[in-house]
Amino acid sequence: MAEYQRFTDRGFEFLRSSGTALAAAVAFYTCLPVPQAWTKDFRGVARLAPAIGVMIGGLLGLLDAGLQLLGMPVLTRSALVVVAWIALTGGLHLDGAMDTADGLAVLDPNRRLEVMADSRTGAFGAMAAVALMLLKTAALHDLEACRPLAIMAAAGWGRWGQLVAIARYPYLKATGKGAIHKASARSPLDLLPGLLLLLGLSAVQIALAPNRWRLAAGMATGGGAIAVLAGAWFNRKLGGHTGDTYGAVVEWTEALLLCLLTGLGNWL
Repeated sequence: MAEYQRFTDRGFEFLRSSGTALAAAVAFYTCLPVPQAWTKDFRGVARLAPAIGVMIGGLLGLLDAGLQLLGMPVLTRSALVVVAWIALTGGLHLDGAMDTADGLAVLDPNRRLEVMADSRTGAFGAMAAVALMLLKTAALHDLEACRPLAIMAAAGWGRWGQLVAIARYPYLKATGKGAIHKASARSPLDLLPGLLLLLGLSAVQIALAPNRWRLAAGMATGGGAIAVLAGAWFNRKLGGHTGDTYGAVVEWTEALLLCLLTGLGNWL
């Protein structure tokens, strides 16, 4: 009886800690309301980022389906989904992509981090934001089938790419939002749960439409490749990563993967 009680207590403790970690990840990566009493410890939330991305994509997919039922034209619907995408995350990753663009525009490599830390948005940051929103909106407009799964895959692989950058490359600043992620990075095995989850999305795609298995394969291989290469490119340019470049990895992976899926969908 005592052993059963200990087993039960451990089970409840696991569920409680898992729920607390998930709530902290939701609070960190989204603007969804979460009781503050559940969100005290943000260490390790990056490991849950791919799951949060899939959740965000699922919510956006529901919005897209609801707007379609209301008869909303596809272009307007796509634009509203992209705006809701930004609103759900509070612009967290888009802000990082903008700061990164401003930093990379500086010819002097020694001043790039200083420019990225400036809260003012420069011309290159504004152009990066416009480019990202246009790419996402245009890709969604031209994506005829499997839109919810495509959005879930884009948001999930973008955050998996962020996790790869956290685990693989040095962090360039002593403080900042990204520092807590790098400090809590434990092992490359942290990449595995998110990878399995995202490969599962491709399996769902095959189950729903077996004749579109090539699209599912492209979703998996393209998503993984873009996520890894985006982090590697920013590391090559800066010699490491910051919280801003983590956001840039998310945004550019999302946009480029949606473009890839649009091309594959129309080609296949």
